[in-house]
Amino acid sequence: MTENTDSAPEAAHAVRAAGCVLWRHSPEGGDIEICLVHRPKYDDWSHPKGKLKRAEDALAGALREVEEETGHRCAPGPRLPTVHYFANGRAKTVRYWAARATGGRFAPTAEVDRILWLPPAAARDRLTQPRDRELIDEFLTALRHL
Repeated sequence: MTENTDSAPEAAHAVRAAGCVLWRHSPEGGDIEICLVHRPKYDDWSHPKGKLKRAEDALAGALREVEEETGHRCAPGPRLPTVHYFANGRAKTVRYWAARATGGRFAPTAEVDRILWLPPAAARDRLTQPRDRELIDEFLTALRHL
């Protein structure tokens, strides 16, 4: 994972974003499934996340973005590492939480046209960015300590 602290030098000027590793117990057997979103603009698979509104609390923004992108409400759990990277030439800082899906229904939009609920190993393989794959590992570690 790139940097996992909030004190990276570029963090003060970075685009602020937040998201979640959204999970549920599978309806067919109770095993853990992770929700991934497909963004047609980038043709990639990622965790639900997005830019924070001005003065928006990161956790509130993460929960808002999950619902906007997946149609699912969720209950936040453990904080996961913050990820720092560059996108379109600008520094970006994304704060993440594990979050259990509590209900809702997906409806495709221009921003997210598909979601998948996958077991952790399959989700890890489907994710486009290595930094997102590493969040699966962090999520599984956090889940073991609940």
